[in-house]
Amino acid sequence: MDKYWETTPLEKMTEKQWEGVCDGCAKCCLHKFIDDESVTEPATTDQINVGEKIHYTNIACNLLNTKTCLCTQYSERTTLVPECVKLTKSNLQDIFFMPPSCSYRRLYEGRGLPSWHPLLNNNKKSVMHKTGMSVRAKTVSDKDVDLEQFEDYIALWPIEDLD
Repeated sequence: MDKYWETTPLEKMTEKQWEGVCDGCAKCCLHKFIDDESVTEPATTDQINVGEKIHYTNIACNLLNTKTCLCTQYSERTTLVPECVKLTKSNLQDIFFMPPSCSYRRLYEGRGLPSWHPLLNNNKKSVMHKTGMSVRAKTVSDKDVDLEQFEDYIALWPIEDLD
Protein backbone atom coordinates (compact mmCIF):
# COMPACT_ATOMS: atom_id res chain seq x y z
CA MET A 1 0.00 0.00 0.00
CA ASP A 2 1.32 3.44 -0.97
CA LYS A 3 1.37 5.49 2.24
CA TYR A 4 1.63 8.79 0.36
CA TRP A 5 0.38 10.74 3.40
CA GLU A 6 3.61 9.82 5.19
CA THR A 7 5.91 11.09 2.44
CA THR A 8 3.97 13.81 0.62
CA PRO A 9 3.26 17.11 2.39
CA LEU A 10 -0.38 18.19 2.20
CA GLU A 11 0.60 21.20 0.09
CA LYS A 12 2.12 18.92 -2.59
CA MET A 13 -0.59 16.27 -2.78
CA THR A 14 -2.50 15.61 -5.97
CA GLU A 15 -6.24 16.26 -5.91
CA LYS A 16 -6.88 12.50 -5.56
CA GLN A 17 -4.42 12.21 -2.67
CA TRP A 18 -5.89 15.31 -1.01
CA GLU A 19 -9.44 13.92 -1.19
CA GLY A 20 -8.17 10.56 0.10
CA VAL A 21 -6.89 12.17 3.30
CA CYS A 22 -10.46 13.04 4.28
CA ASP A 23 -11.59 10.40 6.76
CA GLY A 24 -15.26 11.04 5.99
CA CYS A 25 -16.29 11.60 9.60
CA ALA A 26 -18.43 14.63 8.61
CA LYS A 27 -17.56 16.57 11.77
CA CYS A 28 -16.73 19.50 9.51
CA CYS A 29 -20.44 19.56 8.58
CA LEU A 30 -21.44 20.37 12.15
CA HIS A 31 -22.40 23.86 13.21
CA LYS A 32 -19.80 25.24 15.57
CA PHE A 33 -19.25 28.42 17.52
CA ILE A 34 -16.41 30.09 19.34
CA ASP A 35 -17.03 30.80 23.00
CA ASP A 36 -15.29 33.54 24.89
CA GLU A 37 -16.68 34.07 28.35
CA SER A 38 -15.67 37.73 28.28
CA VAL A 39 -18.13 38.56 25.46
CA THR A 40 -21.88 38.13 25.44
CA GLU A 41 -22.27 37.11 21.79
CA PRO A 42 -20.51 34.08 20.26
CA ALA A 43 -17.63 35.07 18.01
CA THR A 44 -17.46 34.10 14.37
CA THR A 45 -15.35 31.12 13.40
CA ASP A 46 -13.05 32.93 10.96
CA GLN A 47 -10.35 33.30 13.61
CA ILE A 48 -9.67 32.20 17.14
CA ASN A 49 -8.08 34.27 19.85
CA VAL A 50 -6.42 33.46 23.16
CA GLY A 51 -9.03 32.37 25.70
CA GLU A 52 -11.58 31.31 23.10
CA LYS A 53 -12.81 27.76 22.63
CA ILE A 54 -14.56 26.13 19.70
CA HIS A 55 -17.72 24.24 20.55
CA TYR A 56 -19.13 21.74 18.10
CA THR A 57 -22.85 21.09 18.10
CA ASN A 58 -24.71 18.02 16.94
CA ILE A 59 -26.54 20.22 14.44
CA ALA A 60 -25.52 19.10 10.96
CA CYS A 61 -25.80 20.88 7.65
CA ASN A 62 -29.00 19.90 5.88
CA LEU A 63 -26.96 18.70 2.88
CA LEU A 64 -25.36 15.93 4.95
CA ASN A 65 -26.51 12.34 4.48
CA THR A 66 -26.14 11.26 8.09
CA LYS A 67 -26.04 7.54 7.27
CA THR A 68 -23.18 7.74 4.76
CA CYS A 69 -21.59 10.86 6.30
CA LEU A 70 -21.33 12.33 2.81
CA CYS A 71 -22.52 15.65 1.45
CA THR A 72 -25.45 15.16 -0.92
CA GLN A 73 -24.34 18.18 -2.98
CA TYR A 74 -20.57 18.00 -2.57
CA SER A 75 -19.56 19.85 -5.74
CA GLU A 76 -22.10 22.65 -5.15
CA ARG A 77 -21.88 22.80 -1.35
CA THR A 78 -20.15 26.17 -1.07
CA THR A 79 -22.67 27.75 -3.43
CA LEU A 80 -25.71 26.22 -1.72
CA VAL A 81 -24.32 26.87 1.78
CA PRO A 82 -22.16 30.01 1.58
CA GLU A 83 -20.85 29.53 5.13
CA CYS A 84 -19.53 26.07 4.24
CA VAL A 85 -15.75 26.23 4.42
CA LYS A 86 -13.94 24.22 1.80
CA LEU A 87 -10.62 23.13 3.24
CA THR A 88 -7.88 23.66 0.66
CA LYS A 89 -4.12 23.69 0.51
CA SER A 90 -4.22 27.49 0.56
CA ASN A 91 -6.27 27.81 3.76
CA LEU A 92 -4.54 25.09 5.82
CA GLN A 93 -3.17 27.74 8.17
CA ASP A 94 -6.78 28.30 9.32
CA ILE A 95 -7.31 24.63 10.20
CA PHE A 96 -8.05 25.48 13.86
CA PHE A 97 -11.78 25.23 13.12
CA MET A 98 -11.50 21.55 12.24
CA PRO A 99 -11.83 19.10 15.14
CA PRO A 100 -8.58 17.75 16.63
CA SER A 101 -9.47 14.32 15.18
CA CYS A 102 -9.59 15.68 11.59
CA SER A 103 -7.09 13.82 9.42
CA TYR A 104 -6.05 17.00 7.57
CA ARG A 105 -5.42 18.71 10.89
CA ARG A 106 -3.53 15.69 12.28
CA LEU A 107 -1.24 15.58 9.23
CA TYR A 108 -0.79 19.37 9.25
CA GLU A 109 0.23 19.15 12.93
CA GLY A 110 2.57 16.20 12.25
CA ARG A 111 0.50 13.63 14.16
CA GLY A 112 -0.18 11.13 11.36
CA LEU A 113 -3.46 9.42 10.54
CA PRO A 114 -5.59 7.94 13.32
CA SER A 115 -5.83 4.15 13.58
CA TRP A 116 -9.50 4.25 12.55
CA HIS A 117 -8.84 6.12 9.27
CA PRO A 118 -10.24 4.38 6.16
CA LEU A 119 -6.82 4.50 4.44
CA LEU A 120 -5.51 2.26 7.22
CA ASN A 121 -8.58 -0.02 7.10
CA ASN A 122 -8.92 -1.18 3.48
CA ASN A 123 -10.69 2.08 2.53
CA LYS A 124 -13.62 1.14 4.78
CA LYS A 125 -15.34 3.53 7.18
CA SER A 126 -16.61 0.74 9.44
CA VAL A 127 -13.83 1.09 12.05
CA MET A 128 -14.41 4.86 12.19
CA HIS A 129 -18.15 4.36 12.73
CA LYS A 130 -17.63 1.59 15.31
CA THR A 131 -15.23 3.72 17.35
CA GLY A 132 -17.74 6.57 17.34
CA MET A 133 -15.51 8.95 15.43
CA SER A 134 -18.09 9.87 12.78
CA VAL A 135 -21.32 11.84 13.12
CA ARG A 136 -23.44 8.84 12.10
CA ALA A 137 -26.62 8.60 14.22
CA LYS A 138 -25.58 11.56 16.40
CA THR A 139 -26.99 14.63 14.68
CA VAL A 140 -30.08 16.67 13.90
CA SER A 141 -30.52 18.66 10.72
CA ASP A 142 -30.18 22.42 10.84
CA LYS A 143 -33.61 22.54 9.16
CA ASP A 144 -35.17 20.89 12.24
CA VAL A 145 -33.85 23.13 15.03
CA ASP A 146 -33.79 26.76 16.05
CA LEU A 147 -30.16 27.74 15.47
CA GLU A 148 -30.53 30.50 18.05
CA GLN A 149 -30.71 27.70 20.64
CA PHE A 150 -27.35 26.23 19.61
CA GLU A 151 -26.19 26.00 23.24
CA ASP A 152 -28.69 23.17 23.75
CA TYR A 153 -26.94 21.12 21.07
CA ILE A 154 -23.30 21.14 22.14
CA ALA A 155 -21.80 17.80 21.11
CA LEU A 156 -20.66 15.67 24.01
CA TRP A 157 -19.55 12.63 21.99
CA PRO A 158 -15.94 12.26 20.81
CA ILE A 159 -14.69 15.32 19.01
CA GLU A 160 -11.19 14.77 20.37
CA ASP A 161 -8.76 12.10 19.19
CA LEU A 162 -8.86 8.53 20.35
CA ASP A 163 -5.23 7.99 19.44
